Amino acid sequence: MKIIHISTTDIDGGAALAAYRLHKGLQRAGHDSGMFVERKCGCDESVTAFVPPNDLVERIKRRWRRFEINRDFRSHRQSRPPGYERFSDDRTVHGAEIVSQLPPCDVVNLHAIDEFVDYQGFFSALPRRMPIVWRLADMNAFTGGCHYDHDCGRLSSGCGSCPQLGSKNPDDLSRRVWKRKQQAFSVLEQKRLHIVALCRWMAALISESPLLSRFPSSIIPNGVDLEEFAPRDQKFAREVLGIPHNAHVVMFVSDEVTNRRKGFSLLSEALAGLAHDADLFLVAVGRGQAPVSGIPTLQVGHVGDNRWLSLIYSAADIFVIPSLQDNLPNTVLEAMACGTPVVGFAVGGISDMVREGITGCLVPPHDVVSLRLTIKSLLFDRTKTKTMGDQARRLAVNEYSRELQVRRYVDIYKALL
Repeated sequence: MKIIHISTTDIDGGAALAAYRLHKGLQRAGHDSGMFVERKCGCDESVTAFVPPNDLVERIKRRWRRFEINRDFRSHRQSRPPGYERFSDDRTVHGAEIVSQLPPCDVVNLHAIDEFVDYQGFFSALPRRMPIVWRLADMNAFTGGCHYDHDCGRLSSGCGSCPQLGSKNPDDLSRRVWKRKQQAFSVLEQKRLHIVALCRWMAALISESPLLSRFPSSIIPNGVDLEEFAPRDQKFAREVLGIPHNAHVVMFVSDEVTNRRKGFSLLSEALAGLAHDADLFLVAVGRGQAPVSGIPTLQVGHVGDNRWLSLIYSAADIFVIPSLQDNLPNTVLEAMACGTPVVGFAVGGISDMVREGITGCLVPPHDVVSLRLTIKSLLFDRTKTKTMGDQARRLAVNEYSRELQVRRYVDIYKALL
């Protein structure tokens, strides 16, 4: 059985990393797995990069497709409010060309495919007997273009008048994208596509989606490498990072620190109320600046090495994830595997992973006061944080190992075949 994972990139960003980790987990378990991407960032020979055809006809086709996509989005460039994440069209410049370069396989496993896979071109050109598994990294597969809808609710009625486009037009780009996705999915037989949700929140959205609810689905959380992400000696970690040994250390991680959905501004507000408490220290990991007035801060930037990242998790007393909407963030699994308790808002898949009072604590979304008080109560009770950290590691081992994730996917592949 040959599995090919399709993703826009291999290791750039959390969604791509999760796909790559599943691919490597399958290989480690002895399965024939490969990865097919638009943009290859690593040097793994098992990852194949798509090469756009360079003949004149194909170059003209790509140029025309790019013109059409840009033309349709042009009217929204000025109206789009600031602070939102990317908005992805269902069309790409590649059309059906991707299928012609797809490595031979028995099963296709889709991941985050925005701006790489053209929905209508891909699904219509893929061999009709080829089964498809789609691990949904976010909501984009069943929206009119956004990756998280910020609870606007319009996806259930076909989108349109999109807040993220700053649009009042019911037949705007989001509506047209949604309708084209509906048409692309309509050609697929019901049992040919199996949807994988990462958490109960995503599974509920899928069951309510007019686009995807007719397809079978399962919940399979991401797995974490329990050898690379493991508790390290905290004293040593702090010495390496230059963090005072007696500091009360809060950690925040996001691919983009300034991503509004990830809620760093709310964490900053919560920590500002603790600025006068002794020895408070913040570690921020990710691209972009994270200014927190009055609080000593170590801004690490982007970290691509897992063992180095596990050392940073181990240096922290608690990991805080103030996301306002999220699927199943890898960062929570990584922190738990490193024995670091988690504090966050009770949203999305975070509620699946964090067991209240056992592996961490959750507070209502946007409740900065409760977030501040919870952070303070854990930071100044090292016995409690140590106990929670041990339980977090135990939960990661028992429920979120990569080996368990691989077995669950293999069961789906075999059933489809």
